[in-house]
Amino acid sequence: MIHASYYRPKVFPVLMDGAPVEIDRLQEMSSTTTLNRTKIREIGRDGIVDWKKSIPTVSLTLRQYEYGTLEFWRQLTNKGASVDTITFADFKTPQVDVAGYKTDDGGTFLGTVLYKGLRTSGFSVNFADPDAIIERSFTLVGEDEMLFLNANKYLIYKRNVIAAGLNQSVTLSDPTPVADPDNSGQYLLRVTRSRAGVTTELTAGTEWSCTGATLTINGTSSADDVIRAWYTAGAYITGVEPFVNNDVDVGGISTDSVSIYLQSSNYLYRLQSANIDVSFDRQDIKEIGNKDVVSRGIRETTTKVTLGRILEQYTIEEILRGVAGLSYGKIDVREFSDGLNLIVKIYSDNDKTTFKIGYKLMNLAPVGDDAGNTVNDYITRGVTLEGDQGLITNVANLL
Repeated sequence: MIHASYYRPKVFPVLMDGAPVEIDRLQEMSSTTTLNRTKIREIGRDGIVDWKKSIPTVSLTLRQYEYGTLEFWRQLTNKGASVDTITFADFKTPQVDVAGYKTDDGGTFLGTVLYKGLRTSGFSVNFADPDAIIERSFTLVGEDEMLFLNANKYLIYKRNVIAAGLNQSVTLSDPTPVADPDNSGQYLLRVTRSRAGVTTELTAGTEWSCTGATLTINGTSSADDVIRAWYTAGAYITGVEPFVNNDVDVGGISTDSVSIYLQSSNYLYRLQSANIDVSFDRQDIKEIGNKDVVSRGIRETTTKVTLGRILEQYTIEEILRGVAGLSYGKIDVREFSDGLNLIVKIYSDNDKTTFKIGYKLMNLAPVGDDAGNTVNDYITRGVTLEGDQGLITNVANLL
């Protein structure tokens, strides 16, 4: 059997010149694969004639403790380590591969599961209660789930810088690729080229070819082209582990280390829960004559914020009405404002001296207001806001 302690998850950015990293502080990872097969029947026959095989649908869900870094956000949006701000528009076209390296209870490496070409369809950040650890969850969608076993059990990633010239070659060694059992003569899963800051996936047979350990980039290469290759082998890279523990960052940040503001400077007191939910209405395009997705995009982004509190003052309602601090004598929900901002600042601990990461949602409008009155309990009140814009940053001044 394989215990969660020996399931080592990594994420590989596809459309940037970036190395894979471990998915740190992961609490849960689950997948659902629908094979999309249709029965074919015909008049005059009892039973199935055949099956039509369509492109599978893969959904991967990840739940992670908030630990105050942009690393995983950068991977999902295919951004480099120097990027300090991720906007929600950055999720439109990037892809990642997610792999799980599996070792059984006896210490024997069993194999690797690969979810290839995933795109982000949504995420959430949850502040469940005043004593909780902040959690962030992600939903990724794709078309491929692959299990690598036996002679192909390790997923290998290699990066090389090639020289300018015609039909440049790269030697893939330590370990050398093992052929795909389903495709005779096919050794590589993916090849990308990064040139002048732009990364593209190259097409097998036309833009690259591989025989054993020799990868050839067809056509003319430019100086400092970066070639990255994914393949499988029966052993891993000598002296390297597939997963390296992160003992630098905190294990998880609790909700007492958070400051939440509405309309930039209005601190929200007595909050009992808060949730940020972002969904992307993806339009990932297929085409006749091709088994793969050929274009990726997002039709619409929807952001939703839910705030729950113990009722002591009507501060939130006053902010929504645009009369905060005015001792206004009437709050009419029909007069609530829109175009609001919500700012969440997360610190390393509850001293709130070291800023780690922040979330800003813009152009919000109130869409729901509720109250709860239960016998022998305190009155609660909540509000729901919706919008379509936001960002994540590790620079406090950008919030």
